[in-house]
Amino acid sequence: DVQLQASGGGLVQAGESLRLSCAASGFTFDEYAIGWFRQAPGKEREAVSIISNTDGSIYYADSVKGRFTMSSDNAKNTVYLQMNSVKPEDTSVYYCAADAVLNILYTGRGTYWGQGTQVTVSS
Repeated sequence: DVQLQASGGGLVQAGESLRLSCAASGFTFDEYAIGWFRQAPGKEREAVSIISNTDGSIYYADSVKGRFTMSSDNAKNTVYLQMNSVKPEDTSVYYCAADAVLNILYTGRGTYWGQGTQVTVSS
């Protein structure tokens, strides 16, 4: 069975850091693109960062560029999202998703989705 297990969320103050993890299993990790998405109540889901495990390219949303860093550990089948200088507007449920086709993740869709982890940033 395919599983994407997101973890690392929590309550932090503005300006602090947090690291999210997404452990994957059940598919060939290094042949997939993995993305972090977030969705706040009443808002549309948005792509935060997407990494291609085939060529190493990484996309960041403008809202997180310079603050968030996505990385992938192929040996552990895990991707990370290092969130620095967090802001109250980063408050959301963060999901990881995977697809064999990178462009599908760019559209906000994906074949496999994790359960989400809540990030709350207080001001």
